[in-house]
Amino acid sequence: MALGRFQLCLHSHMPYVLSHGKSPHGTDWINESAVECYLPLLDVLSRLEERGIKPRWTLNITPILAEQLADESFKNDFEGYCKDKIGYAEEDAEKFRKQNELGYVGLAEFWQRTFRKYLDQYKNRWGRSILEGFRHFQDSGSIELITSAATHGYLPLLGTDESVKAQVELGVRTYEKHFGRKPRGMWLPECAYRPGYDWKPPTFETAQVIAGSKRAGVDEVLRDCGIEYMFVDSHMVKGGQPLGTYASKFPQLAELFAQSSKFFVPPTDIRSEYEVYDLPSGVKIFSRDPQTTVKVWSGEHGYPGDEHYLEFHKQLYPGRLRYWRVSQDKGDLGRKAPYDPWLAFERLGVHAQDMAETVGSTLGSYLGVSGHQGTLTAMYDTELFGHWWWEGPEFLYELASRLDAIGQVRCMSGSEIIDEIPVHKTISLPEGSWGEGGYHYVWLNDSNFWTWEKLYRAEQRLNELTTTQPETDLERELLEQAARELLLAQSSDWQFLISTFSASDYSEVRIQDHIDRFNMLATMSEEIRAGNELSESEKTYFNDCKDKDSPFPELELSLWQTHHD
Repeated sequence: MALGRFQLCLHSHMPYVLSHGKSPHGTDWINESAVECYLPLLDVLSRLEERGIKPRWTLNITPILAEQLADESFKNDFEGYCKDKIGYAEEDAEKFRKQNELGYVGLAEFWQRTFRKYLDQYKNRWGRSILEGFRHFQDSGSIELITSAATHGYLPLLGTDESVKAQVELGVRTYEKHFGRKPRGMWLPECAYRPGYDWKPPTFETAQVIAGSKRAGVDEVLRDCGIEYMFVDSHMVKGGQPLGTYASKFPQLAELFAQSSKFFVPPTDIRSEYEVYDLPSGVKIFSRDPQTTVKVWSGEHGYPGDEHYLEFHKQLYPGRLRYWRVSQDKGDLGRKAPYDPWLAFERLGVHAQDMAETVGSTLGSYLGVSGHQGTLTAMYDTELFGHWWWEGPEFLYELASRLDAIGQVRCMSGSEIIDEIPVHKTISLPEGSWGEGGYHYVWLNDSNFWTWEKLYRAEQRLNELTTTQPETDLERELLEQAARELLLAQSSDWQFLISTFSASDYSEVRIQDHIDRFNMLATMSEEIRAGNELSESEKTYFNDCKDKDSPFPELELSLWQTHHD
């Protein structure tokens, strides 16, 4: 008898960073993830497939990431990126030879082989399409792919139901376009959820001009778009009070929390993260397991902090290749020891065995307490495996191999689990996320609340502009591009990066640029509606917007008209 079910869920996401010949700032982000995370993951799945192992991972590829991976500008730039890295590794090797540092020469050659390998697989195994690679493994039964909100918008704080519905419905349509079927599951951006209640904007200024209204719960929108299951953090299932000290720091946040709390009845029974529950909407929920979380997420105490693994923060310029390991003295970059791939990969077996035993013992304990098999859901960002933790993809290979060999745990995808087991209990969820403090603080605080002021006004303006059908093709095209700019401005990445002071200047510029473009395009559409013509400078501006920000070419204004009478 199996001890229980194990679901590994990986969340793959990248905000829109393609340059299309414009400023290249940010483009390296997606190139790094492709060669360090996505292609290694495909390689792992290929090797498992050769052994007849289907790990049944649940893998989310956000719609905005899928659009970028399918874009010809990414495909062309990625090949150049890999060739540049190979060239830098060759230059490093020559420099190390002159310095008689033969160990580092070997590492430089290791990087040459690595980039050549993934460039070859990209071109010859996957035909320059990473998405087709993942589609292959879904079609063959190795994984299940799920979707997310279109641009990773922070759904609980979006100002209108139309905005939430557009993010979700476009996410469903984009998935179907790339993978040839409808998605059954959805990764909520930042695992952020809000039930339905009489909601009003949490920012002071906007609240003066935008009235509160009865809002649909996030899960209700998912249900209406055909989504069957989603993921949340464990504290939300258990019904804890996550706000903590942030209430005193940001009064608007506390007020929003108080509003939502009126509609949440704290549980009087014991809820478990190892159960699958129904929400009143019928959408099913999986919650994150804390035992497996800390073993990977913790840089200090988790596996990635092992002294033998590749050090992320120390790089050799100008190529930015890494030649050092974490080492015992983790805080002093100057005292890092040389990286030894053989020692690192020896440690992978130890850590994969520990994780397999943790999964088994946790499910075994729950079986003993509850009398029935539970479901352990381990949830991580895909980019953790390979980018932040270089050896991470190989860890996943070792883990899948060990779980298959042990045979005591059933590895299953989200759809397989909900199809197999009857959900015996319906619960309600409080508002929250998987961010610090368990609520919205990371995405709504003193450093970034100005972004919401601008977003709420833009959302309201788009709703007003889409109440009637455009009278001309040009008006429609202008509004579609305006809607595209608003979607890109809604990405939760911008508030996160502002809050964490990582690329905050870049994020502030990005969100302001999208809002400015939205407003200009909206004004131009109003000019056309009034019977005026665009000036030559306005035409140039419009074409620049279409060239620079071009995901979701099939976008339709009907996405925002769903809730209009």
